[in-house]
Amino acid sequence: MSTDTLPSAAAAPTAPVSPRTARIAVLAGDGIGPEVMEATLPVLDKVGELFGIQFEYEHALVGGIAIDTSGEALPPKTLETCRRADAILFGSVGGPKWESLPPPQQPERAALLPLRKAFGLYANLRPAVCHPELVHASPIKSELIPNGFDVLIFRELTGGIYFGQPKGTTAIEGGERAVDTLIYETPEITRVTRAAFRAARLRASKLTLVDKANVLESSLLWRKTVKAIQAQEFPDVALNFIYVDNAAMQLLKNPCQFDVMLCENMFGDILSDEAAAVAGSLGLLPSASLAEGTFGLYEPSGGTAPDIAGKGIANPIAQILSAALMLRYSFNAEPAAKAIEAAVRAAIADGFRTADIYTPGTNKVGTKEMAAAILARVK
Repeated sequence: MSTDTLPSAAAAPTAPVSPRTARIAVLAGDGIGPEVMEATLPVLDKVGELFGIQFEYEHALVGGIAIDTSGEALPPKTLETCRRADAILFGSVGGPKWESLPPPQQPERAALLPLRKAFGLYANLRPAVCHPELVHASPIKSELIPNGFDVLIFRELTGGIYFGQPKGTTAIEGGERAVDTLIYETPEITRVTRAAFRAARLRASKLTLVDKANVLESSLLWRKTVKAIQAQEFPDVALNFIYVDNAAMQLLKNPCQFDVMLCENMFGDILSDEAAAVAGSLGLLPSASLAEGTFGLYEPSGGTAPDIAGKGIANPIAQILSAALMLRYSFNAEPAAKAIEAAVRAAIADGFRTADIYTPGTNKVGTKEMAAAILARVK
């Protein structure tokens, strides 16, 4: 497959073929990761029974717990486990315990970034969906989003300032100098742009490029490249541009104006978390990081939430919906993915709420109870 095509990132496969065996590397990680992962696997097993998919799970350590056990956030054994798999189902990594480590050794930097590089995970999809039943949980006034909203953020994942060289801190007279380098090349922009346009074509045929073209040379290249691709290949998709600072404000004022937002790495990192918060809770929103072909890493948009870890109150929905994305993009199992998503919607519609989305008059439940409610509605 050429480097500028990514059918799985552009749209879910439509061929009605599901693999008989799906090999999954399960990396639960730290904080609430293990408990929401434990809640998710029975849901996967249920859809496997219904749709004829045999899941093979291989568990491995990652993040802080891996540092404590082996001295590395991403041990070679874990990386080999991932290489044997068809997809990675990831929990979350990090926490206060490991924040005193040198930055390159901290769990997120030493686990997630190498995984993205090792598997070429260049396209990150972050759906930010506010269900109509949960508009009250959004910090936006309910009258501004009476029917909720549905925004898809496409983030370039392996380039930009997170990976550019040189990078480092050196001593200078009077202190230190820290350097990060923001680099993008046309092929990096092209492949994620085409994937985002394909996704937009299947939604509302509207794409917004988020950049900072008034000050950044890299943003000028993004804008030039995206314009050319839209004109030559996707003239039916409306293209808009917005500066990143304005985008951050508009997501708070009127998220309904957006459909697909295309972002370079750092802008997408920040805006996708903002969009998740605007949706009501990080515990609701999944993400998919995709490579060429069908391999991907699937994880909740939120973090380890160490303040509630082990209390049995974490929202498992983001992890469960991440499994649905895995079924869609890595295993060509669209009916199974839709079954999970429908079960989540049904549980929410029937009033089940974890603490992060609870309001009086609904049924406040813990992690296991919410997962059980979803499991019971899978059909």
